[in-house]
Amino acid sequence: MSFNIGNQQGGIVNNVAGNQNIHDGQSALFTADGQEVRGLVQDLRTSIEHTALPPAITPEVRAELDSLDEHAARPEPDRQAIASRLDRITQLLTSAGALATAGTHLTGPLQALADWLGTLGQPILHAITG
Repeated sequence: MSFNIGNQQGGIVNNVAGNQNIHDGQSALFTADGQEVRGLVQDLRTSIEHTALPPAITPEVRAELDSLDEHAARPEPDRQAIASRLDRITQLLTSAGALATAGTHLTGPLQALADWLGTLGQPILHAITG
């Protein structure tokens, strides 16, 4: 069996032969104004707040989140600065073992932000997925 699919445009396009199950929703980012990016930063902040972190890294993670939010709030978000902050947050969470135990509630926002970063997000995606 085969099927042909023409050009498709949209935030999310799923072509599935068979069943598809989606847990925790889907999202796509295609804005330049940073509003959706800020939403993802807030999602990440909420996820981190619901994750047990060692007290030694909590202040640094919060400071990186504040800086990440500041860069995302700009009319033209600075992708390089966001990548740097997100990379540092990912390193901290990895060193604390939080990524290994947290599941998609934490990795989902990290992956979405890394996807938005494009090639700058590739090292972060690699760190998340191993």
